[in-house]
Amino acid sequence: MASSLSAQQKALRRSESFLSELASHADELLHGQVHEQYAAICYRKLPECDEAEMLVVTSRESGRWVVPKGWPIKGKKPHEVAAIEAYEEAGVRGKVKKKPFGYFTYLKQLADGNRVPCIVGLHLLEVDQTLQDFPERGQRRVEWVSFVEAANRVREPELKGLLLAAERKVRKAKGRK
Repeated sequence: MASSLSAQQKALRRSESFLSELASHADELLHGQVHEQYAAICYRKLPECDEAEMLVVTSRESGRWVVPKGWPIKGKKPHEVAAIEAYEEAGVRGKVKKKPFGYFTYLKQLADGNRVPCIVGLHLLEVDQTLQDFPERGQRRVEWVSFVEAANRVREPELKGLLLAAERKVRKAKGRK
């Protein structure tokens, strides 16, 4: 129990720190240029039980836990970009939803050291293929975890909430089949 509470307290501190950083960019978020990115919540249903798990990856720069995401690609729709990023960063393929599941905001650290606000459109991707060889293999850690564990690992409060909502949606969809 104590280690669980400690983990929760650490997650809360990370979220508070993130919100403080984001607040310092409020004017830019409301009146300046906001960058768009697209991401995938990659999940798979476990046949042996009534559960699902999702994939998290580490960022290349900071090593923090994130979902596969990236910048727009000319000629590609947002859900296609999300699927491409899932393959490049984590080596997974599957059926991606065209309609965004939700959006979250974060500060992207650029190569020049500046931080820019990004709004990320999240697309659900049900994984049906996991590949051993993919473009960013060895550059990131890739792990399958519960949605709750994924929500504990990511830093962005909006993303945490969306991951928990995605678990409910996936569980509900599985119950209808």
